[in-house]
Amino acid sequence: MRRLVAIFFLGSGFLFAADLRKPPTVSEAKAFIDRAQAKLLDLAVRDARADWVKSTFITYDTEILAAKADEQQIAATMDLAKESTRFNQLKMPDDLARQFKLLRLSLTLAAPSNPKESQELTEIASQMEGIYGSGKYCPQPGKCQDLEQLSDVLRTSTDPKQLLDAWRGWHSISVPIRPLFQRYVELGNKGARELEFADMGAMWRSKYDMPPDAFPAEMDRLWEQVRPLYLSLHAYVRARLREKYGNIVPASGPIPAHLLGNMWAQEWENTYPLVAPKGADPGYDLTAILRSKGTQPLDMVHYGERFFTSLGFAPLPKTFWDRSLFVKPRDRDVVCHASAWDLDQVEDLRIKACIQINAEDFSTIHHELGHNFYQRAYDRQPFLFRDSANDGFHEAIGDTIALSVTPEYLKKIGLLTNVPDSSKDLGLLLEKALEKVAFLPFGLMIDKWRWQVFSGQIPPDKYNEAWWRLRLQYQGVAPPVARSEADFDPGAKYHVSANYPYARYFLAFILQFQFHRALAKVAGCTGPLNRCSIYDSKAAGERLNTMLAMGESQPWPNALAVLTGGEKQMDATAILDYFAPLKKWLDEQNKGKPVGW
Repeated sequence: MRRLVAIFFLGSGFLFAADLRKPPTVSEAKAFIDRAQAKLLDLAVRDARADWVKSTFITYDTEILAAKADEQQIAATMDLAKESTRFNQLKMPDDLARQFKLLRLSLTLAAPSNPKESQELTEIASQMEGIYGSGKYCPQPGKCQDLEQLSDVLRTSTDPKQLLDAWRGWHSISVPIRPLFQRYVELGNKGARELEFADMGAMWRSKYDMPPDAFPAEMDRLWEQVRPLYLSLHAYVRARLREKYGNIVPASGPIPAHLLGNMWAQEWENTYPLVAPKGADPGYDLTAILRSKGTQPLDMVHYGERFFTSLGFAPLPKTFWDRSLFVKPRDRDVVCHASAWDLDQVEDLRIKACIQINAEDFSTIHHELGHNFYQRAYDRQPFLFRDSANDGFHEAIGDTIALSVTPEYLKKIGLLTNVPDSSKDLGLLLEKALEKVAFLPFGLMIDKWRWQVFSGQIPPDKYNEAWWRLRLQYQGVAPPVARSEADFDPGAKYHVSANYPYARYFLAFILQFQFHRALAKVAGCTGPLNRCSIYDSKAAGERLNTMLAMGESQPWPNALAVLTGGEKQMDATAILDYFAPLKKWLDEQNKGKPVGW
């Protein structure tokens, strides 16, 4: 920006220089932010469309086009963020000040101002995601398995050799990502420092309406609330897996990662058949029911949509059904990781998922549609407010709905003929804990690792060692075979390779129970929290929609208070309430057995 400077001289000597530019006004600030939002909206639409094509049609060309769109969006946002510093000392209305703050925090990847470095960073980001999306394990020529197929092995097999082979196979695909990731950290940190953040981790943590150094402590506070429940669950699962697999599972140490039914051991519900309480059959198998009814991928999505419309939300637009990706194509590689999209920031809502007919994807569809209904609820906000109160809110909404997928709900929609007796709840609670409680330390440690990488606390030659140190510390999980710095196991997780912050998922797993407890009360539910469903409650829907429509226009404690009826602090005690009967039972099962690792 051009500056007007008067140079004053005394005799032949320089005296001082003074900036004669007038101080900016509120009206100028408003004009700037309006111009910035119009430009960012246009670039966001272009970028979303390029990313959609890249993730649904992985080729070298689509990677380059997506990288170019990312580069343009990042460069424009960086320029606008730097230009906005002109207004730093201006006192302005709260909503305008918040838009300036969010402009500065709108990037998850800050590219350096050097054009060559900016281009390099965006190309690296696209390459890493592309390597992940097209990753295949080929133990023999012509016999290759992708993530979906390898995950099926982890989900269904109980053969330790087969499980180990699938685990090692997928974790081999991320080795080429390691040098790219190291350079991504260097360039991303350089861009973050140009925006006056200490590093990229500090930039990410600044988005939570609190000082960036306070956010890790807030996550630790929430974790400590639920850690005793996790320890009880871990001890019980370890003992039952030891009964199945013998000495592969230590009596008092960490659980080998390949035995927990999930490629990353982040959720353990697939181990339920091995660890289920005797005589505590939940009374139904949702996967079997869906398949017996000939359920198709589109039917799965319609179930999810009908839940939201039962709360009073309008149906999804026709374009959603025309443009979404519901089934994995046979003719090309796609990123099968399920995701929700808003391509024009108004009505072009879509999901991308390779839907399989099982209970897990039934829940996943509810989760992804939660994003879509949230996106539409705040679409009348200014562009910089078109996001969730914090990113954990966005992830929590669909899962809040999924917590209402109770036996009573399944009966109402015709998937169950009879509701199992409440004596069956122990099995249901254990299966839910294997999904939700087991996830919490994984959701915490992903960004703990990245924050330390970004800050330099974890150097490149310790990437893998530190990854497994944190997994041991928080999860009590260990690699099934020796690992070294020749491996890059963090890159075998989509969100690491795709530059996607992960703390939101930890927060979401906390918030969804807090949301569920509050909305169940609004819906008039007086029974056990795990039996409450808000399905068909217009009162709960109205409360929910009021919060969704706020977007990011106010600090998240205000949005939380709207939904919960006054609570302004995230609170994990709702998880303890939900699982109280299970915790009592787990502690009885663990008597005389080691707890912890």
